[in-house]
Amino acid sequence: MSKRDYYEVLGVSKSASKDDIKKAYRKLSKQYHPDINKEPGADEKFKEIAEAYEVLSDDAKRSQYDQFGHEGPNQGGFGGSGFGGFEDIFSSFFGGGGRRADPNAPRKGDDLQYRMNISFEDAVFGKQTEIEIPNEETCDTCSGSGAKPGTSTKTCTTCNGAGEVNQAVETPFGRMVNRRTCNTCRGTGKIIPEKCTTCHGTGTVQKRKKIKVTIPAGVDDGQQLRVTGQGEPGINGGPAGDLYIVFNVKSHEFFERDGDDIYYELKLTFPQAALGDDIEIPTIHGKVKLKIPAGTQSGAQFRIKDKGVKNVHGYGTGHQYVIVKVMTPTKLTEKQKQLLRDFAEISGDIPEEHSSSLFDKIKKTFKGE
Repeated sequence: MSKRDYYEVLGVSKSASKDDIKKAYRKLSKQYHPDINKEPGADEKFKEIAEAYEVLSDDAKRSQYDQFGHEGPNQGGFGGSGFGGFEDIFSSFFGGGGRRADPNAPRKGDDLQYRMNISFEDAVFGKQTEIEIPNEETCDTCSGSGAKPGTSTKTCTTCNGAGEVNQAVETPFGRMVNRRTCNTCRGTGKIIPEKCTTCHGTGTVQKRKKIKVTIPAGVDDGQQLRVTGQGEPGINGGPAGDLYIVFNVKSHEFFERDGDDIYYELKLTFPQAALGDDIEIPTIHGKVKLKIPAGTQSGAQFRIKDKGVKNVHGYGTGHQYVIVKVMTPTKLTEKQKQLLRDFAEISGDIPEEHSSSLFDKIKKTFKGE
């Protein structure tokens, strides 16, 4: 029977990221693990999933699989035996002396990612909060060994604890040695005769934990914070991974942020823009007075110094920019229309004594006085 496509086995697309592949493998391997799933064929399904993950999680093997499929150089070509690639060819020429990773060496745990939704204000000023995250923790029953209490792990008899096995292959280039991860122990170099009933031999259990997080003042949308040691537990006594918190900052009702600067659109009436005014402007630090000079045009920009966002790295504080938008009235009374007609007639040459009184009338009319 021909092998199924590895992407199909894991249920991911060919453009899937390594994280997507890892998540799919974890979900399926737990679902079809022989110790959990007793249905007929679960064991074969589990082996198929493990084989697909072994190839797709390795960049080099995945690249060759994408190019050649199951019959590629590392996927069982040359008469059905694996052809070991350049690293294995060179190691066979020099007596198989390539470096092997110790399967029992301490390894850092996986990193985790958490997306946090925060308000505009919390992003600007910072905040201390508490979050709850799912996390794999060392099994208390077996202390992470994966073995049933009172029993212990044993050295894998297939690979003698190396975690890898060598397979001689006859190729057109001569006899080659192909090194592969041991299928019996999955590269750990050890087997567990009696698995822990709590973690089913994995050495870890899923729990939820609460941790305190300080949102740094000035953080922006999409930026992330690393919390050291709050990822998944290490392997073989290695350090825990890290937690990366990615911030999603909610938009504000009327402020817009660009880096450390804040923008605010100020709507002015025609008399305010033409005659000038003193206006109270909202900022994230409180209200301030802003003088609008006479003759201000739509699109004019005013800067309020140091009323922006404090830089998250400590490089000063941004400013607030006020962008003027002059509003054209859409509903006018007959008196307002007549005043504008009078203004239009004399706008080319306005005597000083008439100009002031006319503008005062316009200003009072638009204000409803």
